[in-house]
Amino acid sequence: MATITTTTATLSFHSHNPVKTLPSFSLSNIPFSISKPNFTSFTNLSLSIPASKSNNANSPLNGYSRFSCNCISTATPNTNYEFSDSSSEVELRLSLVGLDIQSSRDIFVDADGTSLVVQVQHSGSHITLIETNKMFEKIKPAETIWFIDDDQLVINMKKQDPDLKWPDIVESWESLTAGSMQLLKGASIFLVGDSTEINQKVARELAAGLGYTPLDTQELLETFAKQTIDSWVLAEGSDSVAEAECAILESLSSHVRAVVSTLGGKQGAAGKASKWQHLYAGFTVWLSQTEALDEDSAKEEARKNVKDRSVAYSNADVVVKLQGWDSDHAKSVAQASLSALKQLILSDKELPGKKSLYIRLGCRGDWPNIKPPGWDPSNEAESIS
Repeated sequence: MATITTTTATLSFHSHNPVKTLPSFSLSNIPFSISKPNFTSFTNLSLSIPASKSNNANSPLNGYSRFSCNCISTATPNTNYEFSDSSSEVELRLSLVGLDIQSSRDIFVDADGTSLVVQVQHSGSHITLIETNKMFEKIKPAETIWFIDDDQLVINMKKQDPDLKWPDIVESWESLTAGSMQLLKGASIFLVGDSTEINQKVARELAAGLGYTPLDTQELLETFAKQTIDSWVLAEGSDSVAEAECAILESLSSHVRAVVSTLGGKQGAAGKASKWQHLYAGFTVWLSQTEALDEDSAKEEARKNVKDRSVAYSNADVVVKLQGWDSDHAKSVAQASLSALKQLILSDKELPGKKSLYIRLGCRGDWPNIKPPGWDPSNEAESIS
């Protein structure tokens, strides 16, 4: 029987500086992507996009052009719009009431794979109706058409993935929490990293947004031991706490629709590569604090983590790089995590099913190369020795 293999990972860079966002990049053969938190922020990008600025239903398609533009990392929408998803395409209706549009020449529509800019000319100036470089997912730019229907501008865009239901035109906290349910298929999420506090804060936001059950290994351990983690470490050492958390993770590995925050630091099981057997049961997100200031340094840091595997957290499915930390921005980090998870699952839609199979086979530690039923890891260890 063939084994099931997956080696996909995703990176998200979250900058505490609200005016710092980074474009996407790829790292070796592992697809990494940058997801931008929900801040209004600007960055200059040089992009190659389809110049379908006026793909009017009556106009021929334009070619491609390269230009430098000022992009907004989240939408600045006209809130007076209607959105619908009809499987193979999405439709956006923007109100033109009071804009005195004389002809289609007064309208500018620029749509590429993930970005959309809609402007109208009014009284000698351009008014932006909606602008975003983060639509919910990718479209087929060449098949975008638009037309005027009474007092509305109607834009029809073909989806790259007709099976993915779009909750809204823009990728936001609300659309991600609504849209992630169809992708996760009930799979749980485990948050790992050096900071227990960060894991806990972000886990609560994720659980609240997804309607998942929030579970905290620190709380469970302290309730069981009737003492704090710090006193436990002083009395019995960090290894004892890690062993106990590993047992907790084993009991939680069969849970569905849960967001689990794990212990950070040396006392955490996730910090030890030998303790990941039950973490693989869900999607793991590494919340990694970094001093990287830009894309290149974040990429180099991620490359080093992946290459040398010196940090157990590098086993995670998703890496979210945090530049600084403020608990008030926990939801933004949660949003970046969901965005990265969405990209990961869309790159391999079989992943939730593989996680479920891994659980049904007993979380034997054979992730991502799932062995046939009856495989015994102890026998393999003996043959190697």
